[in-house]
Amino acid sequence: MTDVERREAAPPDRPGWDYAPAPEARDIVSLRERYGLFVGGTWLEPHETYTTISPATEEPLAEVAQATREEVTAAVDAAREAFRDGWSSLPGAERAKYLFRIARILQERAREFAVLESLNGGKPIKESRDVDLPLAAAHFFYYAGWADKLEYAFPNRRPHPLGVAGQIIPWNFPLLMLAWKIAPALAAGNTVVLKPAETTPLSALLFCDVLRQAELPPGVVNIVTGDGRTGAALVASEVDKIAFTGSTEVGKAIRRELAGRPVKLTLELGGKAANVIFDDAALDQAVEGIVNGIYFNQGHVCCAGSRLFVQESVVEEVIAKLKRRMGTLRVGDPLDKNTDVGAINSRQQLEKIRELVASGAEEGAQIYQPPCRLPERGYWFAPTVFTHVAQSYRIAQEEIFGPVLSVLTFRTPEEAVEKANNTPYGLSAGIWTEKGSRILWMAERLRAGVIWANTYNRFDPASPFGGYKESGFGREGGLHGLEPYLGFE
Repeated sequence: MTDVERREAAPPDRPGWDYAPAPEARDIVSLRERYGLFVGGTWLEPHETYTTISPATEEPLAEVAQATREEVTAAVDAAREAFRDGWSSLPGAERAKYLFRIARILQERAREFAVLESLNGGKPIKESRDVDLPLAAAHFFYYAGWADKLEYAFPNRRPHPLGVAGQIIPWNFPLLMLAWKIAPALAAGNTVVLKPAETTPLSALLFCDVLRQAELPPGVVNIVTGDGRTGAALVASEVDKIAFTGSTEVGKAIRRELAGRPVKLTLELGGKAANVIFDDAALDQAVEGIVNGIYFNQGHVCCAGSRLFVQESVVEEVIAKLKRRMGTLRVGDPLDKNTDVGAINSRQQLEKIRELVASGAEEGAQIYQPPCRLPERGYWFAPTVFTHVAQSYRIAQEEIFGPVLSVLTFRTPEEAVEKANNTPYGLSAGIWTEKGSRILWMAERLRAGVIWANTYNRFDPASPFGGYKESGFGREGGLHGLEPYLGFE
């Protein structure tokens, strides 16, 4: 009997391998029953509260303040007082010491923060642990290094801090977005009033204890929680700078509100990124990049590679490899170290994803979802890929912000560029090819603020991040991320 015959004769029902549960312990995180507002270095009792939950189980986690307009004004006043009482005139080397302390404390408490991020946000613990926390600490380390070098960073321009920075961050990366905002603001000599997202406030509230440990002067950083009303009150207050990360719709509203006011503004908004696969790419590597680009953090990423453009000659092979890889993704408990795709952040977001997926099927796209058992409680959606997608379909035009991929095809590089740029957004893109000249040719023509070559979703504190068109303006990260927090003489 030949080897081939022996393999064919082997019993088809050999026992498969599966992962045993590997849950991360929750007891490292100690939550209060009720959180107030962190203003002027102390906790203020709120007038209103709401309940924040775990999206994986829908269990209540804590009562959190719903800040009113008056309470936001008090936070801005505290930040203004701290700015005038010495923070703005503190030597850069002294400000850097506080930033270094914060970075080191985040590293020391990384496991605690990672568990809380997954508990309150629904993302897999291995992403919180291996991506969010190291990057958050790295941003504080990076900007600590710039704090005493501003005159060298901007030669012949005499930089000075602006004053009070109002910062509004989204729910997809609670601690990392906090670091992106607070680190450069403090390095530049500003004080801060930060509003975390309504559904994921707990990381920012725990960060207040980091500020206590670092002995940051009272009022330099203030945290106010609440829904869109709190954010609107912060935008309308007497701040000198607004930094917003979130939806394009809200970004437009903020820009209208600030029109005519001497307030600096940066907006990092939505995206509909193109991930472009050429026929000479390393396809197995590209498939890993596709999965990382769209299913990382359940697709809750503004730069997610939600539009996949594949050269026609390899589209069938890429789709087959992608479906096989999707079948290995593990959906489930965010605190399990084996989980690849966690919970959708909220019921509202889950309904939006379902509505757009239904529209894709109705318009004629072909849907594929790998077999997977979703938990009965909580907010869940299976990894999804659509083929036979037309440019006009809603799933190819609107930001879904979920684990949903639309596959389109192209024949030539010129067609790929034209299709990739056919979107109101311009935040990011990916290029997969073995030819360096083609990468440079494509990158020059793609209207996207961040372009990855033969990789995806790679971040570094020294690298600026931001977009074009309806993806916003301004940059965060790198030397470019300091400039929006400075005035120049």
